[in-house]
Amino acid sequence: MDPVFLGEMLSLLMFFTIIGVLMMGFPVAFSLAGTSVIFATLGHMLGVFDLSNFSSLAPRYIGVMLNEVLVAVPLFIFMGMMLERSGIAEQLLITMGRLFGKLRGGLGLSVIIVGALLAASTGIVGATVVTMGLLSLPAMMRAGYDPKLATGVICASGTLGQIIPPSTVLIFMGDMLAGVNQQVQMSKGNFAPTPVSVGDLFAGAFIPGLMLVAIYMAFMIYKAVRHPETCPALEVTDEERARLFKDVIFTLLPPLLLIIAVLGSILGGIATPTESASVGAIGAMILAAVKRKLTFANLRHVMFATANTTAMIFIILIGASVFSLVFRMMGGEELVSDFLNSLPGGKVGAIIFVMLLMFILGFILDTFEIIFLVIPITAPILLMMDIDPIWLGVMVAVNLQTSFLTPPFGFALFYLRGVAPDSITTRHIYQGAMPFVFLQVMVIGLLILFPGLVTWLPDMIYGR
Repeated sequence: MDPVFLGEMLSLLMFFTIIGVLMMGFPVAFSLAGTSVIFATLGHMLGVFDLSNFSSLAPRYIGVMLNEVLVAVPLFIFMGMMLERSGIAEQLLITMGRLFGKLRGGLGLSVIIVGALLAASTGIVGATVVTMGLLSLPAMMRAGYDPKLATGVICASGTLGQIIPPSTVLIFMGDMLAGVNQQVQMSKGNFAPTPVSVGDLFAGAFIPGLMLVAIYMAFMIYKAVRHPETCPALEVTDEERARLFKDVIFTLLPPLLLIIAVLGSILGGIATPTESASVGAIGAMILAAVKRKLTFANLRHVMFATANTTAMIFIILIGASVFSLVFRMMGGEELVSDFLNSLPGGKVGAIIFVMLLMFILGFILDTFEIIFLVIPITAPILLMMDIDPIWLGVMVAVNLQTSFLTPPFGFALFYLRGVAPDSITTRHIYQGAMPFVFLQVMVIGLLILFPGLVTWLPDMIYGR
């Protein structure tokens, strides 16, 4: 048998085997690395893989450890964990609920706004959905909200951390796309390519993130006008109304200033993402201290949670590196390249297929697992088709955010199901999420039709 064909078939079989192993519930990092090593050994026995290729992994891992950009990941996770532990999310929800609650749909609007603020300060989807589910869902039920609308708006708002900077997903994609773009441009003879940075992706994601927030709010206003019985107003006492202005100032202003300091320093070119993440981590500790929540117990909890989350992400990266190496060396990359280039519609057909593949994988895999699996394989091919790397990164982020909401396996739906009362059924959650899935698909369509929505701000700020 032709060794090239045999290698390509083995690489394809390895990909689907890994998907099957992950669906069986085995740990992700060890599934990626272990399955890849097994297929590499099989490929070596059949003469289509040289085990000495594994020697290239050591410089890769050392490069990851020395990468200053990736230091921002644990710092942003620490920032988000500290803000959550200090009770700022709870106070935001209560205060915004009182501010908008006297309007029909006001409590839903407050959930969307707080979801956007938490996304810009924590960037952790699971924590945001659980927090808002525990705090706002009971209040919405007591106010007489339709369970489908209440659960849908909580899940959708909680997933904004996937796209609104500083998203940890965007940090990893920015680092990955920077390397891929440099290799692609040099292969085309451009030995001084325009660099791609995490700041570019943050800027590119800014307008799409605001679009999602605005569309969610427009949907809530529509429901309040056309179906007022689904989102009645919240009763606010005279005492609560009297201290509302003070509560808004002291509850909303501090996290807003922190968000402006972090994102403004990145987008303004004042600080790198790692430097701004350091500012965010220190600022979160200061806010916790002001609220008398900076105790040894809280600090210990946040540090352990940050270490666990960071280790989980990076161990997946290590396992994915093994998979990527074996897949590429056995000829899988050429197989994927030939397939994508043969699709009808050229680069439009290729990007639609990759987006659809990621969307389907989002039913069964976590975001980091998907980007570590798919981006190294498909990004070089897509960038060779002259697809803008910033636009590609933002499209992937919005796409994976949509998969968080899609029944029956959307992760955000499971997060909410875990904290929702028994009166809220799984059917309520699934039905509530569907309108927001359609809204997100509409945004994806707009980004495809008008790529300038993504590229305009990075071009203006960084002069790309």
